[in-house]
Amino acid sequence: MDALAEDLELLPSTRRVLRHRLAVAQSEGRSPSLVAAVSRGGEVVWEGSRTSVEGHGPDGDVQYRIGSITKTFTAVLVMRLRDEGLLDLSDPLGRHLPGTGADEVTVAQLLAHTSGLAAETPGQWWERSSAELRPGLAEVLGEEPFKHAPGRVHHYSNPGYTLLGSLVEALRGKPWEQVLRTEVLEPLGLDRTSGEPRTPHAGGWAVHPWADLMMPEPAEDLGVMAAAGQLWSTTGDLTRFAAFLLRGDERVLSAESVREMRAAAAPAAPGSADAGYGLGLQLNVCDGRRLVGHGGSLPGFVAGLWLSEEEDLTAVVLANCTSGVPASTVATDLIGIVAEAEPRFPEPWRPFREDDRVPLELTGIWYWGTAAHVLRLRADGSLELGPAGVTGRAARFRAEPDGSWTGLTGYYAGETLRAVRRDDGTPGHLDLGSFVFTREPYDPEAPVPGGVDPQGWRGIG
Repeated sequence: MDALAEDLELLPSTRRVLRHRLAVAQSEGRSPSLVAAVSRGGEVVWEGSRTSVEGHGPDGDVQYRIGSITKTFTAVLVMRLRDEGLLDLSDPLGRHLPGTGADEVTVAQLLAHTSGLAAETPGQWWERSSAELRPGLAEVLGEEPFKHAPGRVHHYSNPGYTLLGSLVEALRGKPWEQVLRTEVLEPLGLDRTSGEPRTPHAGGWAVHPWADLMMPEPAEDLGVMAAAGQLWSTTGDLTRFAAFLLRGDERVLSAESVREMRAAAAPAAPGSADAGYGLGLQLNVCDGRRLVGHGGSLPGFVAGLWLSEEEDLTAVVLANCTSGVPASTVATDLIGIVAEAEPRFPEPWRPFREDDRVPLELTGIWYWGTAAHVLRLRADGSLELGPAGVTGRAARFRAEPDGSWTGLTGYYAGETLRAVRRDDGTPGHLDLGSFVFTREPYDPEAPVPGGVDPQGWRGIG
């Protein structure tokens, strides 16, 4: 076995703890069946299932309905439209899909659930009633679609993602599911993800709250609401999709674009246990670990897909009960079990190649006013800026062709870092979003805003 395979294979003790967590979830949640998978480094390292039926249990090829995890797939389609230049996230919806009654909300607000639209549709419970009751967007939105002013608060909205699905159809000229299959499912090899169930698939069940009895749930086609929750999938497909959400795939979305999806775009709603929302992805912090993913539910099914970028771990949990199993909690627990029992090995340190351009003159101590910062150059060509010995702002920067650097994280994300050079070509100071960083505190030879006292530093007279 090579070293990589050894690093990916879990210890028997870890696998037992994972099996135990799954068994507890199925037993306490009283789910007819439950299936889960954990992947690391893009490879499945553990699969498990529990069932109330004797004999063969579900595996990674059995479809379950995934509910609102569908929204993440829809968000990927919208980001593809953005990357192709067909829209901008700041565009009002009415520019591309006029006449809905929500013309003023932006694409970004719809993606991040800050549009102010209602959480649900008017009329009957849409997940458990015929799509014929909602033949178009007018029936989805109703006469008073807004509960909040656009852009003010995070308010989860199923109709909002219905609008995004219709936006995809308007700009592609094809049905949402057809676009999804051609542009996402087929390139990523997700051939067990579909709008309608395909054998083998689980049936959805309601479990009586006060008795150990079950009743089948109807599996309604969601019609125009499909982009908000229609899909069926498997743990096999969803672990591959989660790996894509971590790394990107140039056939679908770049690593930079999926990183943008994972970044916070909206704060958590008041009273929510979440840490906020990205672009089609929920954010959470569990035991100090930042997690990104999405939960899902429809009558008869619950689902959770979560990932940790830091640990390069993903977990998927699918169950066929209307309530009882906290699928997202179980998925994040599985990540925590592996992360704590078998921490990720760091990448080996490697120096720069001899032919790399190394801007060594930028590294070392710089001062913002009197606050010392260290600028470090990493082997991947990025710069890291952080406070020296005290608390302060830290960020990582990506090199640009014009010699500048773009912030990727923290307070300086999106901001430009430039080295302003003297006549002899040596760096005199750094300009970071108008902040001047100098080689010594308040360097009198640098253009420090407000100037530097000509008497310089002095003690008490």
